[in-house]
Amino acid sequence: MRYDAMPSDLFCRNRKRLVELLPDGAIAILHSADLPWSSADSTLSFVQNPDLFYLTGIDQEETVLVLCPGHVDPAMREILFVRETSDLIAIWEGKKVSCEEASAISGITHVHWTSEFDGLLRRQVPRAKSVWLNHNEHSRSGSPINFSLDDRFRQQCQDRWPNHSYHRLAPLLHELRATKQPEEIDLLQRACNITADGFNRLLGFVRPGVREYEIEAELLHEFIRQGAKGFAYQPIIASGANSCVLHYIANDQICRDGDLVLLDVAAEYANYNSDLTRTLPVSGKFTPRQRAVYDAVHRILRLCIDHLIVPGKSIRSEYHPEVARAVEGELLALGLLTADQIADENLKGLPEEKRAYRRYFMHGTSHSLGLDVHDVTPVDVAFVENMVVTVEPGIYIREEGFGIRLENDVVVKREGNLDLMAHIPIAADEIEALMARRLPESYT
Repeated sequence: MRYDAMPSDLFCRNRKRLVELLPDGAIAILHSADLPWSSADSTLSFVQNPDLFYLTGIDQEETVLVLCPGHVDPAMREILFVRETSDLIAIWEGKKVSCEEASAISGITHVHWTSEFDGLLRRQVPRAKSVWLNHNEHSRSGSPINFSLDDRFRQQCQDRWPNHSYHRLAPLLHELRATKQPEEIDLLQRACNITADGFNRLLGFVRPGVREYEIEAELLHEFIRQGAKGFAYQPIIASGANSCVLHYIANDQICRDGDLVLLDVAAEYANYNSDLTRTLPVSGKFTPRQRAVYDAVHRILRLCIDHLIVPGKSIRSEYHPEVARAVEGELLALGLLTADQIADENLKGLPEEKRAYRRYFMHGTSHSLGLDVHDVTPVDVAFVENMVVTVEPGIYIREEGFGIRLENDVVVKREGNLDLMAHIPIAADEIEALMARRLPESYT
C-alpha cells in the first residue's frame, strides 16, 4: 500500500455504530466498487466504494461485507468476503489481500473468498426480517450511466426475494460519516500536509511564461512522492480570465505577467481527501485592485472560520445567508454593488439566488469533506462537532478578467474550530514575500 496501515479499531467502531442503528433480524450487505473500464481491455485506477472502505478498510475489488446483528450464531454477525487469489493472478496483477490479512485490516474474524458469498446469501436472506442495501444517494450524484455492484445486487436481490422488506443504508451511513473519528481527522490532516508541501513548492515555481499544466506537474510530483495516489479531484489551475470559470480543468494556457492564477488543487491520502484553493499573482505581486479583492475574500474566510461556523447552525438556512451578507458588504466596499441595490433587495425580500451579489459569488461556501471530496451529509444538515468542512468564499469579476477564491479545511469544534490548513500561506503579504524568493528561471 502507498499509505501507512490504519488501526482496525477504527473500522470495528464504524461497524458497531452502524449495527446499533439496525433493527433485530436485519441483514445489511455492501459491495466494493467496480474496477472501472476504460476502453478495449483497459481499466482505470481502482477507487474503492467509500462506504465499504469506511466499514472495513479493504481497498480491493470484489469485496463484500455482510452484517447480521443479533444472529444467534456469533460467527454470522459480521462476515467479509474477498477475492480469491492464485499464482496466475499474482503473476499478472500482483499480490491480493489474503483472508488473514483482510481480517487484520478490518478486525473481522470471519473472512471467506467471494466465491462463497452466494451460498451464504441463499441461506441467510430468507431468514432475515429486513434487508438493508446500499446505493449512492449523494445529492449531486445524478443518474448513473452504469449501475454499481451495489445497484446490480439490489436488483438481483429484489428479483429473487420480491416479498422481503427492503431498506436504505445510505441515510444511516450519511449520518455516521458526517462526524469524523479521531483517526479520520489525522488522515485528513496528513492529506492537508501533503497538499501544503505541494503548494509551497509552487511559490518558488510560478512566474510569467509558465503553462498551467507545468504547475499541475509540480503538484503531482510532490503528491505522489509523499504516498498520495494523486489529486483528490480534477485539478483547477486557472490563470487570467480562466479564474472566473468555476470548474476550469483544461490547464493548458500560459500564465502571463499581471494576471492571477487560481489553484483549486489538493491531495488525497488513504482515500481521505483534502481541498485547497489559493490565488497567486503570476508576477509575484498583486496589483492594488487585485489586492483589494484578495483581502476582501480573505476577510470573509476568516469570518467564517472564526465566527460563523458553530455546531448546531443550519448550513443552508442560517450559515449561507450570513456569508452572503458579508459578501454583499465587501462588494459594496469594492464598488461592485450599491447601498441602494442592497436595500431594495432587502425590501423586496428577494431569494438568495436572485440577489445581485450572485453575479460575483455564485457558489456555496462550505461542504462536508472526507472519503468523498463533497462528502455525504444528512438531509437538512447543521454543523456538528467533529464534522470536517471546507470554507471557500470567492469573488469573480468577469468584466475585469479575474476571480479570487480561497479555501481551507476546518474541523468543527465548540471551543473553536480547528483549521487543518492554518500552516499553508494565505495572507497576501506572506504570499508576496515567499514568491519573491523564487528559484532562478532555469529551474522551470
